[in-house]
Parts: sequence; structure tokens; C-alpha cells
Amino acid sequence: MKYTQLGKSGLRIPRLALGTMTYGDPSSTIPAWGAYAWDDAAPFYRQSYEAGITFWDTANAYSAGVSEQLTGRAMREFASREEIVLATKVFFRMHEGPGGQGLSRKAIMENIDASLARLGTDYVDLYQIHRFDPTTPMEETMEALHDVVKAGKARYLGASAMHAWQFAELQHTADLGGWTRFVSMQNQYSLIYREEEREMMGLLAHQGVGAVPYSPLAKGKVTKPWGTSTSRNSNDAVADATFVEADKPVVDAVEAIAAERGVTMAQVALAWVLRHPVVSAPIVGATKAAHLDDAVAALDIDLTDDEVTALEEHYAIRSPRGF
Repeated sequence: MKYTQLGKSGLRIPRLALGTMTYGDPSSTIPAWGAYAWDDAAPFYRQSYEAGITFWDTANAYSAGVSEQLTGRAMREFASREEIVLATKVFFRMHEGPGGQGLSRKAIMENIDASLARLGTDYVDLYQIHRFDPTTPMEETMEALHDVVKAGKARYLGASAMHAWQFAELQHTADLGGWTRFVSMQNQYSLIYREEEREMMGLLAHQGVGAVPYSPLAKGKVTKPWGTSTSRNSNDAVADATFVEADKPVVDAVEAIAAERGVTMAQVALAWVLRHPVVSAPIVGATKAAHLDDAVAALDIDLTDDEVTALEEHYAIRSPRGF
């Protein structure tokens, strides 16, 4: 496994992260959430650990907390706490009441304790805000997050899925208050969703913040020839709305380069994400052993300039999504 720093922070991480959104309660009403209970998910945690992918990303909202429970169990069964870079998130509704959602002081304090209880640990390495909260003063959010760090419940702070101006304002607010800044941004980024290049990626480079992109394989759209139906894309309304017919030439280019190199399309597409200088560690969701094998193999692929041009030249502009 190859390692890097998370942005300009001192946190050393593997160049890949395991995403755990699909591990949880199989009865979840949200498509792709909770499809794999413990007996199904355990092999992926084990394989991830054995491959050196010891950066595990979860969230309190994934399967209403069950994903955190499974992640904590895997950490105890397959590794030691010190070996795992453990990340979780806060924002979406977990229960009724004033602290059930959002980024108020009450919500942050309640939800960090609940997450730690489910994970079975007394700290997380990276505590991330899952979205921007327009209903709470930024000063309140950043001071509360700072207090979580000072209480020893989180080592570092991260953010996810927001406009660049919102992230810049939060960082500035932290600076004004003398509070802990964010060291990472979990944003959507792939060959067929590159809108983050317009503002966010430049901001991250300027501030020394590491990107840990989600959906680096565009929900599987760039891992199969165009038009191939999978259980994921046939049940994912978000993916259907995000990716369009104009993306076909990009997917065709991935297919052609993969065939010429004798590797999988997933390896080519992930190698492209990994080459961005701001990207610290893409988040890979695994529902088959081959998914993790492909991710590790992508670390050794160096795309040529001509290949990069072929992959990028047909990109279809779209409106930003996911905020």
C-alpha cells in the first residue's frame, strides 16, 4: 500500500479509503444503504485491512447508525484501534428533537457521543460535517467542532459536499475564532463529474486541504461499457439524474484504454482520480472482492499524457449536484 499525508496535515493515511455506506441494515429503505449486514460486510473489512486500506469512512446517517456499529465491530475483530484511521460524519437527521440533525452545538455534542458509542471507541481520527448547515451560525458550528477536538473525541476535522464559498467561509470563521480548521474535503469527483475543478479543487490546493472524493467511479458508470445495467445504477435515482448520454464518449475512452493496457476499466478510471495533486485518498465502496483488488491495482497505473487527453476531452458540463 502507498501512503500520503491528508492534505498538509500531519495525519498519514493510505492512498485509498474504504467507504462503508452499503454496510448496515438490509431492511434500509434507502437504495444502496444497508444492503450488506455483518455476515456479508465482514469479508470486505477484512480484505480492506489485509490490503493495507486502513482508512475507513462511515457516517452516523448510514443505515441509521448501523454502519458505524459494523465498522466498530470490524475494527475490533480485524485490527487494533491504532492501526485504523477512522472517519465518521454528522449532519443528517438521526432522531426527532432539536439535536437530531444539523450542525448546532447541541446536535454536534449529542451526535459525536452517539457515534463514539456505536463505534465502540473514545475518539475518531476524522470528524466530518456531512453538509453545510445554513440554519446555524458558522461561529457556533466551528467552535463546537473545536471543542470536540479539544475534548479528545476527534483528532482532525473534515467537511463534505458543499459550495467552495461555503467551505472558504467556514475556514475563515475558524481562523477568526482561533478554532480548529478542516484538513479534508469529501467531495464528489470522477471522470464524468468534474464540476469540483471549477472552484473547490483550487481552493483546496491553496489551503493545503486534502480531497477524499466519494463516487470516484461515478457510481460504477465508468467501470462497464456504456449501457451496461447493474443493480446499483438500475436502483439509483441520484445517479440517473447526475450522469447523462453525453458521458458516453468518456466511458468509451476508459474502455478503449483499459483494453489496450489489459486492465479493468475501474483501474483506469480510478488511476485518473488518483493523479490529481489535491486528491489524498479516493473513497472506494466494495460489494465484491474484485472492487478492492481493482482499487489497489490502480495505484500502480501511470497514465500517459495522451491517455489523459483522451479521457478528458469529451467531458460534458453539468450543474453542480450533491449539496
